[in-house]
Amino acid sequence: MDARQRYRLGPRRGPQRRGTRVSGASSASLVEEFIRHIRDGRQLSPHTVSAYRQDLAELEAFLNRYYGGDDWTWGGVDRIALRAYLGHLAAQGRARRTIARKLSAVRSFYRFLHREELVEANPARAVRSPKLERRLPAWLPRSELDRVFQVAEMRAAENTFTGTRDLAILETFYATGMRLSELHLLDMSDLDLVADQVRIRGKGRKERIVPLGRAAVTALRRYELRRAEVVARTGGDRRAVFLSVNGRRLSRRAIQRIVCSFLEQACDDADLSTHSLRHSFATHLLDAGADLLAVKELLGHASLSTTRIYTHTTRERLRRVYDRAHPRA
Repeated sequence: MDARQRYRLGPRRGPQRRGTRVSGASSASLVEEFIRHIRDGRQLSPHTVSAYRQDLAELEAFLNRYYGGDDWTWGGVDRIALRAYLGHLAAQGRARRTIARKLSAVRSFYRFLHREELVEANPARAVRSPKLERRLPAWLPRSELDRVFQVAEMRAAENTFTGTRDLAILETFYATGMRLSELHLLDMSDLDLVADQVRIRGKGRKERIVPLGRAAVTALRRYELRRAEVVARTGGDRRAVFLSVNGRRLSRRAIQRIVCSFLEQACDDADLSTHSLRHSFATHLLDAGADLLAVKELLGHASLSTTRIYTHTTRERLRRVYDRAHPRA
């Protein structure tokens, strides 16, 4: 059984259409045109651009197997081939959310090709995304979060560079609800510890100003002193807020590892990450009566529907409280 038969979803209607690419450009050059468009035109983040490139490379590798060679064209790919690709991903055990994200990248690619008249048709338009279950975000109750900060404060009390840095990272995450990628990109010029606020460069290069609480400001000021010593000793990065002991900007992976180490020490749930602090930030604000629109702006969400998922968390908690406490529940 060849790759085309193995990955096919549903009956084939007639021979596979190879098509003629309108532009006559190579498959690789069309991908590069798209990458330049999202990087320079739409100004997406390097992380997002890299994800798009990887997704399209994975699709291209599948199509080489599917067609039995590399003589196919982007203009000749049809919806049946794209559905077969989704079936291939599902057969690999990929999560529905991952498959949906990869399909989103393919759709963006084909929208660009069709708009620029580089292909005659957009086959991705007719491919349905897998149905996703609405997942409630993992977040920490106040009691568990207090334990996390107790562990971090004990480390920071030693007044070491790493101890003060790690507490500042945790406090900044929880004080602002920022994403991992946003904290990674923080520069010293983004901090205003006099006005107790921070400028966050979010998705799509959109900026927002978010307040910093007293605990975060105190932790950041304390860390600044140790950071200055590391920069002076190593001649390290003067722009980046969070540095390694060698004076380089901390990578996203290093930040994730630091945060997870504290969460694992203080919490029972192993399925926690930096994003759990963002979810906790939103949930605790809504629990305290914060306006949904205000929380949306603080989180940097483009759509209110994205923020509404946190109201489900608070409603479920209220329902449990009601069921336990009301005499006629």
